[in-house]
Formats: sequence, structure tokens, C-alpha cells
Amino acid sequence: ASDSSLNQEDGPQVFLWWLLGIAALTFALLMSARMGIFQETLYQRFGKHSKEALFYNHALPLPGFLLLAPNIYHHAVLFSQSEPFQVPVIGLTLPIMWFYLLMNVITQYVCIRGVFILTTECTSLTVTLVVTLRKFVSLIFSILYFRNPFTAWHWLGTAFVFVGTLMYTEVWNSLGPFLRRRRRRPKEE
Repeated sequence: ASDSSLNQEDGPQVFLWWLLGIAALTFALLMSARMGIFQETLYQRFGKHSKEALFYNHALPLPGFLLLAPNIYHHAVLFSQSEPFQVPVIGLTLPIMWFYLLMNVITQYVCIRGVFILTTECTSLTVTLVVTLRKFVSLIFSILYFRNPFTAWHWLGTAFVFVGTLMYTEVWNSLGPFLRRRRRRPKEE
């Protein structure tokens, strides 16, 4: 009886945390869109300098990590205590967690560098769409690689991603004349 009462009491609290999470994601998405428009305006006014934007976007927040210095130090110690790993190409041996961190930093740099180059060449809406598609591919990879369940909510999100992408790329407008031509052909023959 106590388990069911706990579940009934936790229901509203869990729902409120869920709503808070949705609100945080929505706020982050809106701020990201605003930053994209701001970058687009700056590029039009001062020129396209993706390396400079990349530097300032990552250098300015660094002092904020001083607030997390004890936690970062603690995890650096834990990383150093992980099992040794020999890097295949160069033969260097280092703790595996440091290797994972290094690989993560390299792949993140390539990804974010590509995004900043994309911001100089495309509109902020296109950049947001491309980044959303990249996140979608990461999610699908996570589901397949880590064998996570693919629920009905995932299918719904997949449908939204594809329909939104097709709407933005105006595939429907391109397909309209093509489909009309295909319908006319059998009648003419």
C-alpha cells in the first residue's frame, strides 16, 4: 500500500520536473535561435570571421569554470586512476579516460568548427535545422549502439524532424510539378 501511495504522490512532482525540463529545453532553443540571428547580423555588418567567433564563444566562458575547479580536479584524479590504454598509431600509453576525453575534445572541435563555418555561409534557420538533424542522427546512433528502447515518443519525434525538414527545404513545392507531370503522361499515351 505504501508503494502505491508513494507513486501517487510522486506523480505530480515527476510531471513538474518534466515540465521544467521541457521549459529549459525550449528556453535553450529560443536563445540558440536568437544567438544565430545575432551572429548572422554581425557577419553581415563586420564580415565573416568564423575562427574569431569560435574563439570568443569558447574563451569568454572559461573563467566560469573556476567555480567548478574542485569538481574538475576530483575528476582529473579519477581519470588518472583509470586503466592504462595504448594509443594504436603513436604507441603512447595513457589512462583510458584521458584518451576518451581527448577523442571527445577532437570530435567536438571538428563538429563545432563546422557549425561556425556553416553560420558564415547559411542563414541561422538553416544552421539550426542542420544542428537539429545532427542531434537526431546522434540520438539514432545512441539508440542503435547502446541498444536503448525506441518508443512511440521517438517515432513521433522522428516524424516531426522529417516533416519539419521537408517543409523547410520546400520539397513539397518541388514535388508538386513533378507529380502533376507524372499524372498527365498516362492520359496522353
